[in-house]
Amino acid sequence: MGLREICDQTRISVHYLEAIEADDYKRLPGGVFNRSFIKAYAKCVGYDERKAIEGYTRYLREHGESTEDVNTHPIHSKVYTDTPATRSPLLTVVLAILILALLTAAALAALAWFQRRAELTSPSEKIHLSMYNHLTSTTNDLGQSKHDYIRYFRRTNF
Repeated sequence: MGLREICDQTRISVHYLEAIEADDYKRLPGGVFNRSFIKAYAKCVGYDERKAIEGYTRYLREHGESTEDVNTHPIHSKVYTDTPATRSPLLTVVLAILILALLTAAALAALAWFQRRAELTSPSEKIHLSMYNHLTSTTNDLGQSKHDYIRYFRRTNF
């Protein structure tokens, strides 16, 4: 069985399979992956998985490396999260609902204000808009009215 076939069946890179065949375990990613790769390789080629892991463990001992894949010593975070919560979960939910309600009310108030503002345009703005429409309206070959924005901007001085 070729390495490409083993690679396809185990989904282990050919680079790592070559390292396992050459007993060059330093090229493997390390940790739990090494044991998993060795077990998968042994199973694929029909070798006893337990014997393969024992051989890997023996290799590690001979080369003075740790045989533990998982760190058994707890790693303490520098952020102190072990303190008990001072606020109840119910209060947190109530505060979240209150904040969402306030944000919704603010959004609705802003929408209403913009709608009122659009309805209450000043008369001078309405005159300006009608003047704009009058100054820029032209007709095309089909008799349809259209706006010529360039004519408006040439006639007005801002």
